[in-house]
Amino acid sequence: MKIIFLGTNGWYDTETGNTTCILIETEKYFIILDAGNGIYKIDQYIVETSRKPIYLFLSHFHLDHIAGLHILSKFKFSQEMIIYGQTGTKGILDRIINTPFTVPVTRLPFKVDIHELSEGLHYSPFPIECRFLLHSSPCMGYRFEVDDRVIAYCPDTGICENAVELSRDADLLITECSFNGGQTNKEWPHLNPEDAAHIAKEANAKKLALIHFDANRYKSLENRKQAEDKARKIFGNTFAAIDNLCMEI
Repeated sequence: MKIIFLGTNGWYDTETGNTTCILIETEKYFIILDAGNGIYKIDQYIVETSRKPIYLFLSHFHLDHIAGLHILSKFKFSQEMIIYGQTGTKGILDRIINTPFTVPVTRLPFKVDIHELSEGLHYSPFPIECRFLLHSSPCMGYRFEVDDRVIAYCPDTGICENAVELSRDADLLITECSFNGGQTNKEWPHLNPEDAAHIAKEANAKKLALIHFDANRYKSLENRKQAEDKARKIFGNTFAAIDNLCMEI
């Protein structure tokens, strides 16, 4: 299984990276996590001749997680893209992926289907567990079981039990790190590096990837390295992801 971090910024693009998007290539599938501006790079990895199904999972509708949807028309995929999200996703995307904002879904060069997921366990096409996280807007976290691996994806969230449960014994936990070390804000729930590490440790995850670095706080990659160092004091197998990083698990 290959993981490619296409966008690792939170809030807005800077020289440190694009907004959130991760591509997972498995033996049979392409799985995309969120559609920030980093999604424009996916055709570097999903070529037109590919036949693997494409599944895009949206966590929530803050613009740094869906802004990249406006460039779907540049892709010339031969296969269908299936977009998953929480209840209400279809109505929201029918408005956003449409005029006057962008090319309508019905005019894209490939077929798009939209499915809504409730909290709980689903089996299409592989086991997917969905739980709501702690955020200012309803935000869905995911747990995927595919190719004998477990990937947990906990984007915008504060510390909560659902984040721990989604991450339980995961081979890789991908979670946000919006705040600097020691920072908190109950009115705007996000994680600092210590919080993310505590979740990984409590969940007994094997590896922790930090993403969604608030572009206004993390102005350089060195700032990310400092966050990585703070998290490693609590959970040793932590790394701060950067755009275009590719890894295998």
